[in-house]
Amino acid sequence: MYKNLAAALAAACFSLLPHTFSLAQTAPKTAPVKAAFVYVSPVADAGWTHQHEKGRQEMLTALGDKVQSTFVENVAEGADSERVIRDLAKAGNQIIFTPSFGYMEPTLRVAQEFPDVKFESITGYKRTANVSTANARYYEGRYLSGVLAGRMSKTGVAGFVAGFPIPEVMQGVNAFALGMRSVNPKAVVKVIWLDVWFDPPKERDAAMALFNEGVDVISFQTASTAIMAAAQERGKYAIGFHSNMHKVGPEAQLVAVTHQWGQYYTRRVQAVANGDWKSQDVWGGVREGMIRLDGFNSKIPLVVREEVAAREKDMIAGKLHPFHAGKQPIRDNEGVVRIAAGQSLSDMQILQMDWLTEGVQAPRRK
Repeated sequence: MYKNLAAALAAACFSLLPHTFSLAQTAPKTAPVKAAFVYVSPVADAGWTHQHEKGRQEMLTALGDKVQSTFVENVAEGADSERVIRDLAKAGNQIIFTPSFGYMEPTLRVAQEFPDVKFESITGYKRTANVSTANARYYEGRYLSGVLAGRMSKTGVAGFVAGFPIPEVMQGVNAFALGMRSVNPKAVVKVIWLDVWFDPPKERDAAMALFNEGVDVISFQTASTAIMAAAQERGKYAIGFHSNMHKVGPEAQLVAVTHQWGQYYTRRVQAVANGDWKSQDVWGGVREGMIRLDGFNSKIPLVVREEVAAREKDMIAGKLHPFHAGKQPIRDNEGVVRIAAGQSLSDMQILQMDWLTEGVQAPRRK
């Protein structure tokens, strides 16, 4: 009897094994997450859009066949962007990244129509259940580049060309000036407002005007590489922004303050795949790897490189805050105390910044 039972069990197991194996082989493969990106300008070799496309490519490499991604470039803010974002949502994209401040309101409007789609408003500040926000602490890189500029400038006079005097730009100008004055208390930063983000001829003219006023190192927050090219032409130094601009100014670029999006994009798409995506606000800097200094000029002395690296290490450790006053208060360029001695600005105060620090020379705004 036991012999017959054993034979029956063996036969049963044998008949089940192929069936189990077949199920494993034919299990449906998880469909990739569909992720779309909307870009405010063409994808170029450097600049804002280039850096976000670089982040998208890094995300594709990290996730492989877990993601299917597309992008639409050169989309104007306003009605055009709303139409494009809506079309991408209709096309079945599960998460849509909109990296431009002017896309914030269009993103919110489309998000109301598609509550099951996740949206990432990059540089925006308004959130809903399916709209998340993220930005980078560019001012941290500005401060470190200011330390470098202060050491490398021979005249002690730097320039800064910027689009508009919004808080983010004010943060950058002030952090750059404070970094520079931390190593040269008499340093001056001359600012020109362009009232436009992208206008290469106008950017170039502003840079040339500053060089004519004794500026020997220039920083900027505009969208093209025109200022870096102007510095290369005039034999001056420049701080690259958004992305590494060494190819444009191989002798001119002191360093580039870059923002890194690959890890963030990867995490957010993976969260959609995992089913645990939640609306959140992220403001990451050097510590989080979202701000990085790239493309150091080979002419920088080792001792200066080490000094900048030490400041960066302190920033990562939380020991250095660009908007912290030491024994003396920090005043604006009209003499008003803005940061009391021994105090630091809160994130909210930084986000609302509407003043320029001592040592900054800029035209009065009406």
